[in-house]
Amino acid sequence: MSLQEAPANTRPRSVAALLALSVAAFSYVTAETLPVGLLSEIASDLTVSPSQVGLLVTGYAVTVVVITLPLVKLVARVPRRPLMLALMAGLVCATVLSALAPSYGLLFAARVLSALSQAVFWAVVAPVAAGMFPLKVRGRVMAVVFTGGSLGPMLGVPAGTWLGQVVDWRAAFIALAALSLIAFAILAAALPQAGSEQEHAGRGTTPDARRYALVLATNVLAVAGFFAVFTYTSEFITAVAGMSALLLGPLLLARGVADFGGITVGGYLSDRNQRVAVILPAMLLTAVLIGMYAFGANPVAAGAAIVLTGLAMGALTPALTNRVMEFAPGSTDTAAAGASIAYNVGIALGSSLGGLALAQAGTRSIALSGAALAAAALAIAFATSATERESARD
Repeated sequence: MSLQEAPANTRPRSVAALLALSVAAFSYVTAETLPVGLLSEIASDLTVSPSQVGLLVTGYAVTVVVITLPLVKLVARVPRRPLMLALMAGLVCATVLSALAPSYGLLFAARVLSALSQAVFWAVVAPVAAGMFPLKVRGRVMAVVFTGGSLGPMLGVPAGTWLGQVVDWRAAFIALAALSLIAFAILAAALPQAGSEQEHAGRGTTPDARRYALVLATNVLAVAGFFAVFTYTSEFITAVAGMSALLLGPLLLARGVADFGGITVGGYLSDRNQRVAVILPAMLLTAVLIGMYAFGANPVAAGAAIVLTGLAMGALTPALTNRVMEFAPGSTDTAAAGASIAYNVGIALGSSLGGLALAQAGTRSIALSGAALAAAALAIAFATSATERESARD
């Protein structure tokens, strides 16, 4: 991801700090989902059921949803550099404690500590990253940060799973702690006290509570549409497309690569036209899910649809984040916290409605339910008008 269009006074240390924030995002996403790949190893070692290990992920997500807004308000006056370093130190400590936990209870407690750190991280990382660069490259800056997050499921979890199987599940957490420590060290050396462009990152560029609410609604519905299908991907490819379950891994890897590409495209497009940057991927997601419902019995069509959902959601991620920072009615930290909560609400809503469709109308119907949610997101994206500043630039 190139930031060459940034002005000459952009210091190399800001680029280094941005890359470290991307690594931090990778670490947080990997930390949240790593137990999924180590389920049997953790269950066997700690003598608990697989469902209890699953709660390590569920409890993590619930903690993030419940505690994000209160914690963000609590740290609102804390300078961002020491706050970010404290969050990363918390992640390192929590991950080490996870690796050393002698019992399930202590492992669960360490996971909660990590979730508390993550709850604040996702609320402040976008303003911190944006504050180091000028407004005109904010979409690309967001893309760099969220590229790290997208690589977590694609590379972090598979690598951690492999290490846990070959060595020990605790070794996977130690390796993740080491990576997080590297990000911490780079941030300690490179993260500036305040960027020269800090003003545009702390408050909404064009504050508008109504438009901000519409962006959150778009976020919830688009994420819900995606997860209504993504949660039950294995069921769809086997029961509808007639594919072998062995193809699930390669398909998810291809979807992850497409997600990575989508983030890159979404970042560049968002710097040119924020409204279109949201509408186009929402349109693609809707069309793909409709096509998945209509032609999902064809293995090639089903596989292509799964990959294209990654492209659509990847492009939406930096676009929606840029939109949140554009319309934030107050501080961007609080606005980003709202967006983080909206994303997790979308996950819960989508997986629940997808499960309901699966139980009531069969596997194929999950694509139709996802398409309906995505179409609603698209309608709201169309209803969210451009600002005078954006229109003038266009």
